[in-house]
Amino acid sequence: MSWFEKKKEKVAIAPEKAIWAVCPKCASRFAPEEWKKASSICPKCGYAGRVSARARIAMTADEGTFKEVFREVSYSDHLKFRDAAGAYRDKIEATIRKTGETESIVMGTCEIGGIRAMLGVMDFSFMGGSLGTGTGERIARACEQAIEERRPLVIFSASGGARMHEGILSLMQMAKTSAAIGRLKEAGLAYISVLTDPTTGGVSASYAMLGDINITEPRALIGFAGRRVIENTIHQKLPDDFQSAEYLLEHGFIDRIVERKDMKAFIAKMLRYLSR
Repeated sequence: MSWFEKKKEKVAIAPEKAIWAVCPKCASRFAPEEWKKASSICPKCGYAGRVSARARIAMTADEGTFKEVFREVSYSDHLKFRDAAGAYRDKIEATIRKTGETESIVMGTCEIGGIRAMLGVMDFSFMGGSLGTGTGERIARACEQAIEERRPLVIFSASGGARMHEGILSLMQMAKTSAAIGRLKEAGLAYISVLTDPTTGGVSASYAMLGDINITEPRALIGFAGRRVIENTIHQKLPDDFQSAEYLLEHGFIDRIVERKDMKAFIAKMLRYLSR
């Protein structure tokens, strides 16, 4: 075989640490330290990058006030689910070890701008922020505790939707969480929903859109089904900005787009207003 016909072998070298932080929207590259200092906000296009639940809690709750609850509530594997990649139990246990979290939402009591609140933050790095039985149970219990302690509820959503590994039990959490939030509102307590990038599927079709006020960050992806699914179903080309935060605001699906640096102050302002 001549030299120009011989196929080169691919050598995969996985760096232990990423050299650059890359913006998912405009592909601009920054030093990781610069990206972190900017709270994962792209200095060029303004895209609000994903952050962990713990980082989001630090940005939102008054320092030293957050107390986690329901950490012991985790996933269920009633179906003994297994696919080509292996058992669900093995996959989620590996995720728990990697992230240090025990479910896709972290719940706790805190103060936001001096106002007592129940705060929940979803973490997309935990199984794509999927809605599982543990997630739904934590939200339901948080509503119960909020009613008992007379606290408004704030939830930051970041999810790909229902967790398919738990089947119908996962889908049932849509009704469960919606009913729990309904009871919270009947008790006269405020619920602020913050939809971050991405908020899709069963989460966007349930508690994420039930806030007394629904807010989001710039350029966040928010929707139910994916673009390709919709286009193949309706046989039409969708607008380029379809399912963006800006598109949803223009069409009345959300109430406000808030910059990350202003988010805590805005939530505190809304809590004061809604709790009067």
